[in-house]
Amino acid sequence: MKAFLSLLLCFSLSLSLQAGEVKLKIKKQYINFPVSQRVDRKPMTFTLDGQKQCTSVIRLTDSPEYWVFQDVSLWKGKTLVISGDFTEEALQKIYQADTIMAESEIYNETLRPQYHFTTRRGWINDPNGLIYYNGKYHMFYQHNPYEKEWENMHWGHAVSTDLLHWKELPLALHPDEIGAMFSGTAVIDYANSAGFNGKNGNPAMIAFYTADSKWETQCMAYSLDEGLTWTKYDKNPVVDSHEKWQTHDTRDPKVFWYEPGKHWVMVVNERDGNTIYNSNDLKNWTPMSHITGFWECPELFELPVEGAPNEKHWIMWGASGTYMIGRFDGKTFIPETSKQMNLNGSAYAAQTFNNIPQEDGRVIKMAWSRTSYAGMPFNGAMLLPQEQKLVRTKQGLKLFSYPIEQTNQLFTRVAQYQNMSAQEVNRLMEQFKDEDVLRLKFTLHLTYATDAGLSYRGQRLLTYDMNGNRLQGEFYASENPESMDIDCDIFVDKGLVEAYVDGGAFSYSMNRDGRENKGYEFWGNQIQIKNLEVFQAKSIWK
Repeated sequence: MKAFLSLLLCFSLSLSLQAGEVKLKIKKQYINFPVSQRVDRKPMTFTLDGQKQCTSVIRLTDSPEYWVFQDVSLWKGKTLVISGDFTEEALQKIYQADTIMAESEIYNETLRPQYHFTTRRGWINDPNGLIYYNGKYHMFYQHNPYEKEWENMHWGHAVSTDLLHWKELPLALHPDEIGAMFSGTAVIDYANSAGFNGKNGNPAMIAFYTADSKWETQCMAYSLDEGLTWTKYDKNPVVDSHEKWQTHDTRDPKVFWYEPGKHWVMVVNERDGNTIYNSNDLKNWTPMSHITGFWECPELFELPVEGAPNEKHWIMWGASGTYMIGRFDGKTFIPETSKQMNLNGSAYAAQTFNNIPQEDGRVIKMAWSRTSYAGMPFNGAMLLPQEQKLVRTKQGLKLFSYPIEQTNQLFTRVAQYQNMSAQEVNRLMEQFKDEDVLRLKFTLHLTYATDAGLSYRGQRLLTYDMNGNRLQGEFYASENPESMDIDCDIFVDKGLVEAYVDGGAFSYSMNRDGRENKGYEFWGNQIQIKNLEVFQAKSIWK
């Protein structure tokens, strides 16, 4: 099994004399591990209070490039034996403390994003189990806590009260004998459909996830303390369809309550598309229908049309950001449109939050940004949370995405310029040449230009080709066919950029890799910047 049982959650340093083994008694909050990308991964076995937990891999070394850690606060008083084919020198460098090694550097690294979520250490990818409960937004996510590359899939866990400032909690789900913890969703079982609710009546938070091993199956676990600790269902898996589909690829369950039918719905990506399942008890699932043309991390949710609240449609999408608008009766999704695109660039595997209060009324999604941070002890980031809106345009219904309103609190306007040429604005923007954490809102008037945009440090952050109606290489035409204007809202952060065009009609994200000694530069033949607002950003970490 390749997944790194985070029951590594423990330990107090007390090295045994036996080579290749260390016995750790948990006394403090963290255990710190020295790792290096220069050494090979090797299996490591964990035995907790005498019971074997898991064998996983780690690049343990006595000459670390960086350190990773495990929050072991939930395991104090227990004893963990770690064994593997490692040198005594490497094992002896493992230590426990109430602080993380080089803790003062966390959030201050040269490439650390300042207003996008990143983990303190290790790798992240897909958001999982996004849910609101009891005043907090919970974000679980695919996580390798022991290395900055993909491997050892756990569910990491962070919470927020405003969707902007996040606090990391101990790891939620750890790999087991069924497999590694792949993507999934979370629900609150108010009606006690599964029978897991607490004796005091508090509802269970239930996670559905894919266990990945020789094949992929759908499993469940429940928590009675708001996602802090979890109990896995003893009859897992609840869905095993690999024989039916004759494929390894059956994964990423999205689960929600379908109120009109008074039953639960699960959407799973299976081979060539998404299968819809129904259940009354969250344990026994019946396949109802299948729709082809999607890949990984399915989503299915309902939205009203802007300006027509009584007209509602359902949206189904896959990880790449393609979606279709249609009808849904609790069992079958019927498309009403052809496929369209909602995410572009580095964004992947977006998921919407379950259990948003009815009085809030928003559909909010978050996506993983496939962003690399060379030389950093972390990798990957989450894009800003976005509100989803269904808008009737001249081309028909389209899904718009835009950062949630709360995002505005992070930014302070420090400059505004109006009705200027690119040359004039570029001279004024020289003062921000060294500021690589900004927000820029502007209206670009193309005049005679057929190709125009904005660059920073020589990298094109925005490129619009009016000849081919291509924005960032993708086809895009504004709602007004005669318009020569593009409205842009560009969020520049360490290592990544995300941008929203014409109120969220088109959005994209990208890695930042500009290396030239240049500042922010608008370019294009005789273009005009009708309005430019420059905002400085507050760090979500300070």
